[in-house]
Amino acid sequence: MVTKLKKLNICVFASGGGSNFNSLIAARRNNVFKSEIKLLITNNSNCGAVDIAKINKIAYFHISRKVFPRLTDDDYQKLFLDKLTEFGIDLILLAGYMKLIEPLVVRHFRNRIINIHPALLPLFGGKGMYGINVHKAVITSGARTSGLTIHLVNENYDKGRILLQKNVTVEDEDDENSLQQKILNLEHLYYSKVIRDIELGKIKLDE
Repeated sequence: MVTKLKKLNICVFASGGGSNFNSLIAARRNNVFKSEIKLLITNNSNCGAVDIAKINKIAYFHISRKVFPRLTDDDYQKLFLDKLTEFGIDLILLAGYMKLIEPLVVRHFRNRIINIHPALLPLFGGKGMYGINVHKAVITSGARTSGLTIHLVNENYDKGRILLQKNVTVEDEDDENSLQQKILNLEHLYYSKVIRDIELGKIKLDE
């Protein structure tokens, strides 16, 4: 159980521009939450998230099959665990990470991996539903409401227990880009608040 005001060591997993990663760093700096962002793990050394880690002097590590093509599946998965153990990580936050989390990592960090998804799960989730693809699907469907979901991660895409959802209205003039920006604004606000509520015991990860 996460106890009241417990400070956690956080690792962020990211593959892209890193706007949520950057927002989390800013929230920590502004004392929205007390836990420490200790590590970035990425599958793309050239992504914006790595640049953000460098600027903020946060350790980062690139793990991908391109970098470690000859490892067995077991040894490849252990790379993640070794790095997470080295930094004493308690909580993993996915922030635009484009890979399925390795099963060994999911088992070792059961109920300690959180993802933010740019739609109201279970709608518009699953394999291939990430980034702009989600917003295109929402617009095409004619849905009048979308939003974000912050949820625990298990072995299946977007199937873990939901911790928080927030809605936005899809207006007639919205396209996938304007909808993406609306939801991104919510993501930057609420991801850090979920961490704070975990620290305070308002959100219990082991329920």
